[in-house]
Amino acid sequence: MIDITLKDRLLQLLRKNSVFYGDFALSSGGRSNYYIDCRLTTLNPAGAACVGELLFSLLRAEAARRNVRIDAVGGLTLGADPVSLAIGLASFRADPEHYLQVFTVRKEAKGHGKTKLIEGNFKEGNRVVVVDDVVTKGDSTLRAVEAIRAAGGLVEFAVVLVDRQEGGRQNIESHGLTVLPLFTKADLIEPSK
Repeated sequence: MIDITLKDRLLQLLRKNSVFYGDFALSSGGRSNYYIDCRLTTLNPAGAACVGELLFSLLRAEAARRNVRIDAVGGLTLGADPVSLAIGLASFRADPEHYLQVFTVRKEAKGHGKTKLIEGNFKEGNRVVVVDDVVTKGDSTLRAVEAIRAAGGLVEFAVVLVDRQEGGRQNIESHGLTVLPLFTKADLIEPSK
């Protein structure tokens, strides 16, 4: 069950700290008159605490609905990293005996050491939820899904902090993966923008 008071607090933090208006180039290649930089909220301790509790609640409800046990959470670095850790911490607070492991997917395999593409606490056969901070076209989430599946992970679904409502959610879902956003562009952006 989502805590509405906590969700409203996080929404206010995102609007105050993470939404900017102007002319911006996006990583998807497009341009926008607004920019959402969730890291200014997810890397803030107050924001991270809210993100963790709310997205863990969303994840736990969906896992229960599907009757699956999730082993780990992670996504493509860098946007997913603080989100994944916040969810992992919330899961630990909820159940210190059976908490979610956390991992990150590199943009390319490390050139030394174990030359891994996935770092952290991930094992072949894990049932995972892919996370992201912002979904625009869905490419980052799909890159993470591809890497996880190639490493033997079972991707159950995705949770994202913000869906920019620019086709990314539909793109990911066209690949057979449910996407659960906590917020959408409509929640964050002033109607006149």
